[in-house]
Amino acid sequence: MTGLLDHTMMRVGDLEASIDWYETHLDYERKDRHDGDGFSIVYLGPEAMGDDEAMLELTSNEGQDEVEIGDAWGHIAVRVRDLEAAYEGLMDGGVEDYRDPESCGGRYAFVTDPDGHEIELVERPQGSPWSLDHTMIRVEDADAALGYWVRKFEYEVVSRWEADTFANFFVEPEDAPEDAMSLELTYNYDGRSYTHGDGWGHLCVRVDDLHDDWERLTRREVPEARDPADCEDMYAFAEDFEGHEIELLERDVDAESLFPF
Repeated sequence: MTGLLDHTMMRVGDLEASIDWYETHLDYERKDRHDGDGFSIVYLGPEAMGDDEAMLELTSNEGQDEVEIGDAWGHIAVRVRDLEAAYEGLMDGGVEDYRDPESCGGRYAFVTDPDGHEIELVERPQGSPWSLDHTMIRVEDADAALGYWVRKFEYEVVSRWEADTFANFFVEPEDAPEDAMSLELTYNYDGRSYTHGDGWGHLCVRVDDLHDDWERLTRREVPEARDPADCEDMYAFAEDFEGHEIELLERDVDAESLFPF
């Protein structure tokens, strides 16, 4: 399997308001949209994003005006060329102040979208401006989480940072392109537990062959959520040991539609 992270899915209460927020403040554009029976899905990303860069998927369910964020998911991070300038530009554009660069030691900053999803700003030279740099999830067992991504998906640890009370581990496929999105696993040493809520949906991993790769993951004892047959052979869902959902999807970057249906 390619193993590249294709997108991160988040649920929102007001889809049109969220689309407008990302288009206005992050210069995103709509890549594709699907309106199903009782739900809508929109893919967003920078206008000139590359094929290896991850998209943001926003999902809205009919009748659900609010979402519960929970704390098992942390944030998405977007790339900027100048941290201070990018943050000030967001403030000038009417985005609420959340955690400015100074409060974060000048290394990063945070804002929130209309539903309270946290968005980290990180200064990076690679990738499209505002493209997804990483998605952070919190884990209760760092050894199990690292082993899961290494054994199941053949990821490798590309960066780590350990403090007195927590540790961050960045993982991605071996030889991943520079502008691909990473996964950040955050582990707190105090033994806390986390709630998932419904504001976060899943990570999506690209596979070369849905059925072959699903069979391989099954042999590697991946916890199953929905196998290909349950998803009309268009995609599948696995879980990690703590209930984070991972979609498996074949992606033809030249296809007319981003959706497999």
